[in-house]
Amino acid sequence: MIINYSDQEVIKGEKSIFLAGPTPRGENIISWRTDACEILKQFDFDGVVYVPEYSTWKPKEDYVDQAMWERIALINATVILFWIPRKLPDMAAFTTNVEFGYWLHSGKVIYGRPNDASKIKYLDWLYRLDYDKNPYETLQSLLEASVELTNNLYNEQVSEILPLEERKIIKKLRK
Repeated sequence: MIINYSDQEVIKGEKSIFLAGPTPRGENIISWRTDACEILKQFDFDGVVYVPEYSTWKPKEDYVDQAMWERIALINATVILFWIPRKLPDMAAFTTNVEFGYWLHSGKVIYGRPNDASKIKYLDWLYRLDYDKNPYETLQSLLEASVELTNNLYNEQVSEILPLEERKIIKKLRK
């Protein structure tokens, strides 16, 4: 697994998961993304994990650079994982609301939040409406489903790139 932080160049063209959700605003609040990365390691995820935070885990310095890094990483992500442990005022996730709505129709969103998250009814409703799924209630179950979805979507992308004749040959060889 490769962790690609927002103070690094975006790695493109690889199987990947973008960890979308609120970023802690206070220096004494630990990011939920540290746990997410540890869980993904336990699952032996073999792709890129886009972490929209600096490798030092310090707050962003340049808003425009940060927003552009995120946009490029979101475009390149195989799956966009939204974990929204919203707690006001420290984990408000206002930008996350916009990103969720913007990317929902991409077909590569997976969403979860703890049961005690604040003000998430509308996000739950949209996810159920557009994906016909309930939100995941634990970070671990969300990450597990994300790895499976990432592998499936990435494999579909790879097979779509191959010429038709080669895909038929591969299918015959797998039998």
